[in-house]
Amino acid sequence: MKILLLLVLLGIHSASARIHSLKYFYTGSSEVPNFPQFVAVGLVDDVQILHYDSNTMRAEPKQDWMRKITDPKYWESETGYCLGSQQAFKADIEIAKKRFNQTGGVHVFQKMYGCDWDDETGEINGYEQHGYDGEDFLVFDLKTETWIAPSSQAFITKNKWDADKAYLAKQKQYYTQLCPYWLKTYMEYGKSSLQRTELPSVSLLQKSPSSPVTCHATGFYPNKALLFWRKEGEELHEDVDHGETLPNHDGTFQMSTDLRVSSIPPEDWRKYDCVFQLSGVNEDVVKVLDKDAVQSNRVKPMDTTIIIIVAVVVLIVIIFAAAAFFLYRRFSAKSAPSPASSTEVQQLNTERE
Repeated sequence: MKILLLLVLLGIHSASARIHSLKYFYTGSSEVPNFPQFVAVGLVDDVQILHYDSNTMRAEPKQDWMRKITDPKYWESETGYCLGSQQAFKADIEIAKKRFNQTGGVHVFQKMYGCDWDDETGEINGYEQHGYDGEDFLVFDLKTETWIAPSSQAFITKNKWDADKAYLAKQKQYYTQLCPYWLKTYMEYGKSSLQRTELPSVSLLQKSPSSPVTCHATGFYPNKALLFWRKEGEELHEDVDHGETLPNHDGTFQMSTDLRVSSIPPEDWRKYDCVFQLSGVNEDVVKVLDKDAVQSNRVKPMDTTIIIIVAVVVLIVIIFAAAAFFLYRRFSAKSAPSPASSTEVQQLNTERE
């Protein structure tokens, strides 16, 4: 475990060794309310560059640099390819329903394909997977140039595609030549964006005194990163829960890891710290476990005192205002009208004159 961790850490800190990827995700569905029947997205290093769905019927760039370096013909071609895939997926769902003896209802057919490229060794790895209703349906093995059928319902398709040597040759050409070519091309197009490094802001969060402390890192790029807890310099594996790496709307990423602190004495908190490591960056971001640094949505004692003081002051002001108004009304009711302003007095004086 320690040797494996060391290798991972060396890979994270190496500025030159970096694996890049080009991936496409297709999703076809039937009878899913408020969702397009077909959606396609393309990603380079997990950054979305393309989007198509059956509502817009148009492939569109999702990054400014993709929009700048491509012309309308490129997007017309992508739209045509996605439209053809949309029709194929509609047929695939119907075929799968028959294979599984299904009629109506919600069903989803998915495809993920692409390639990885190690910019240090030059190694290329291609892959293609098909899934139906959340389960693996077909997987392409590039090394043996054959299809793997995890379910018996996919055997018919597997045997058909394995027998089509021209189709297998086309698959191999795409994953060993065309896919890496486009990956490198996109990497060059978006070089200033895709090959940048951004360190995150790291925060310590806790919902309640008995809850775990969450170390949350957000705003980093690329997504090749590690986030872990240490005690006195040693990485912790117990009482730790790691979260997934998730994308942010601005193209950066976020991740978190929880530390259960219920059994940690308060005086030992500062022996623990959270460490963030980013690919291509030698300097770690370290956050010491300190009660004063932990953010929480619970009200602190000092905050409670301030709230009570403000509430008392407001209550006193209200009481004084109400008392003043009451005295004013009472005084006004008992006071006689002023002779100078009384209409009856003025009329009487007139009659006397």
